[in-house]
Amino acid sequence: MSQPSQQPRPRLDARGAVDLSTLVRPATPPPGSPGGLEAPAAYVRDVDQATFADVVQSSTQHPVVVALWAPWSEVSQQVVADLAALAQEDGGRWLLARIDAEANPQVAAAFQAQSVPTVVAVLGGQPVPLFQGAYPREQVRAVVDQLLAAAEANGITGRVSGEAAPEPEPEPALPPLHQAAYDAIERDDLPAARVAYEQALRENPRDAMARAGLAQVGLMERTAGADPRAVREAAAARPDDVDAQLAVADLDVFGGAVEDAFLRLVDLVRRTTGEDRERVRVRLVDLFEVLGADDPRVVAARRALAAALY
Repeated sequence: MSQPSQQPRPRLDARGAVDLSTLVRPATPPPGSPGGLEAPAAYVRDVDQATFADVVQSSTQHPVVVALWAPWSEVSQQVVADLAALAQEDGGRWLLARIDAEANPQVAAAFQAQSVPTVVAVLGGQPVPLFQGAYPREQVRAVVDQLLAAAEANGITGRVSGEAAPEPEPEPALPPLHQAAYDAIERDDLPAARVAYEQALRENPRDAMARAGLAQVGLMERTAGADPRAVREAAAARPDDVDAQLAVADLDVFGGAVEDAFLRLVDLVRRTTGEDRERVRVRLVDLFEVLGADDPRVVAARRALAAALY
């Protein structure tokens, strides 16, 4: 199925690799709320990594159209809205599966989605690329009709249940100081977010969520306004400059190259002594907090750090 030429291809936010929002609140407005998608309808489902396998399995009974979108992309939201309207028009001949590409990067990677919107059909468990980028509704209609013809030719003619998807559970309320930090991050006021998290830790030094949030804010502060090219050139030119190596490691973690950052800093621990070594160790531990203690990359880097220190 053809794809129009010269369609816009917005890049997915690289910060999704680190997911800096996991310890505050998801940035995507819930379906049916202001700024979010329309609430799921009878033939529309919101799908994530946990439920994706069930949707793929259902493609043996009826066609599934997977629409990968992102909250920041108005184009992707319009394409999803057009698909939802067509799914309703077709009365259950196919299912629309809406997937937030930023919240589900592994699913997006499985479809090799490099931009949003990316629309892929699944027939009998097999992916069928449909289109990427902006598509007029009449062309979307034509693509869906081609898909339905292909499904019929392959004997996939079942119907989607007409029962509407259940309403999503509301997000649990955040503690007041965590909510204040989240609101500050939303308005790009990182100093206020830091103040809120620090106060939360003063009130409860064992507040792991506040500690992780504070580490995330610190990373965002350190990388704000950084020129990636200049930072990388400085690190390459001065391999023994601790500040230069810390700066590029921050940039790598923020951009998702976590293993590279950890390898760089563990090697720097081996090559430094005294105060310099302690600065590097502290920064590593702080970056561990950004990802969380259970992240396998953190577990491996902690072992490597221990070996480098002792």
